[in-house]
Amino acid sequence: MAATGWTGAARAADASPPVSPVADYKMGAGDKIRVITFGEESLTGEFFVSGSGKVSLPLIGEVQAAGVSVTDFQRSVETALKNGFLQDPKVNIEVLKYRPFYILGEVQKPGEYPYTNALTVQNAVATANGFTYRANTKKVFIKRADSAKEQAYPLTSTTPVSPGDTIRIVERFF
Repeated sequence: MAATGWTGAARAADASPPVSPVADYKMGAGDKIRVITFGEESLTGEFFVSGSGKVSLPLIGEVQAAGVSVTDFQRSVETALKNGFLQDPKVNIEVLKYRPFYILGEVQKPGEYPYTNALTVQNAVATANGFTYRANTKKVFIKRADSAKEQAYPLTSTTPVSPGDTIRIVERFF
């Protein structure tokens, strides 16, 4: 896990929780963004990151967004606009809607839910109407959107969830 560890957070047996997406959020398919090009109303608007991971923008066409930080995407758009369209473009990018997270297992209502900033596993469980009586409330398994396998984390009040994550609450052993 590159650059995704919280310093000082409680550690699980095999992994530490990642940073909140606000710090250096990498965009992904399904995110909705607002591109503001100052002084150019026709180049300002709301766009979705497509399934292919790109955003189609006026004049410059498709720009890679999936796996790219908001800051790097902003620089890419500014650079593309400088190449024959505007002399000194000033672009601002903001994420309007993050891709959803998923919660499975021992919760009352497993499923897909909208992501909100600073979401923790406990908030996600509350969104899914709480634990079932069989739930293990000490450990959680999370498959990050950018990872192929899930990892165990301690279920604490600070264990963060990122957009696109799949949370699995397992059954406890009696």
